[in-house]
Amino acid sequence: MALIRDKIFSTIWLSHFAVDILNGQRSVLFVYLAVALGLSNAELGLFSAAYVFIGALLQPVFGYIADRGNFAWTIAGGTLWIGVFFTIGLIVPGFPGLVFFIIASLGSAAFHPAGTMQATLVGRARIAGRETTSSSYFFLAGQLGIFAGPLLGGFLLNASGQRGILWLTAFTMLVGIFGLSRLSGRDVHWEAQPKAESTESQAPPRRVLWIAFALLATSQSWAKQNVLIYLPKYLSDLGRTPEIYGMLSALFIGFAALGMLSGGIFADRYGKRITAATMLGLAVLPMALIPLYAATPWIYLVIPVAGYFAGSTHSIIVVLAQRYIPGGMARSSGLILGYIFSTSSIGVLLSGVLADAINLQAVFWLSAALVGLAAIMALSLDRN
Repeated sequence: MALIRDKIFSTIWLSHFAVDILNGQRSVLFVYLAVALGLSNAELGLFSAAYVFIGALLQPVFGYIADRGNFAWTIAGGTLWIGVFFTIGLIVPGFPGLVFFIIASLGSAAFHPAGTMQATLVGRARIAGRETTSSSYFFLAGQLGIFAGPLLGGFLLNASGQRGILWLTAFTMLVGIFGLSRLSGRDVHWEAQPKAESTESQAPPRRVLWIAFALLATSQSWAKQNVLIYLPKYLSDLGRTPEIYGMLSALFIGFAALGMLSGGIFADRYGKRITAATMLGLAVLPMALIPLYAATPWIYLVIPVAGYFAGSTHSIIVVLAQRYIPGGMARSSGLILGYIFSTSSIGVLLSGVLADAINLQAVFWLSAALVGLAAIMALSLDRN
């Protein structure tokens, strides 16, 4: 209730949902366009990687702007930006439209650092210092958007083609306008909390810890993005319709959201290290089973279980980065999110090359190995 009553948190929560409902279109709209334009798996991976990578590179810049008090424009303006340029991308036909989708990703880059900073500060100010729990609720909004995105997008594409997605862009633009009218430009939590944590919490970790943390962040996100991008393509190759692969993508995302929320709560109660290692370790088997059961009804069980455990550590990683990386919280949030998005986008591109060289099944087995590596790296983190 404290989070709901907070004006800033409720606004960034709704904005996160709206932004990621469009980001979630990558798993169905991009496949739809790839089939229409005759793109290969590697080209699909390149297009998806460009969408993520371009926006990721600028997240630290937008984080720096937000740290200087301009959070209202980065949050609400970013939401409006992605809605406007996504709309243009849907209207412009062929390859030129793809350029506008990539430009639209800059709105997501503007929104996420400031929104993440606010979510952490609300947790400290409103719910007794449970920063990971608060961040998990914030990221839950994004996961719900990515869940609803492919679910709605699949039905809209089947019914009206790519123009059907205009209903979702209109919603996002309305949320952006609402955010501009609601946010005052003054961060009330900023004044209640210092920009950074104590010197001890900001001290750079040991080199081994840095390497382990970097591998944890990259491996977890890469594995998850592999499923989001290539599960629809794999199912499409098996003859499934957009409704079916949209529904299964939504199941993966929805249960990843539940896992992330559970992971945040468990991390505040039992510690971030043990929570991340345990839940990622439990993701290995269901991730490996995806290609084996894709053509059977068992896939409707395997996908939710894989999503729940594979998505459990996102908020843990971001909160740890806010402690490890010196400087303003929005900038540190932008750095870690930019790092996660850019490295995973490169990983998705490599996975596309692997799929063309071998097959798409190999991508899912690679994903199982990646979450296993992430679990091992989590054990290398400091006890907390």
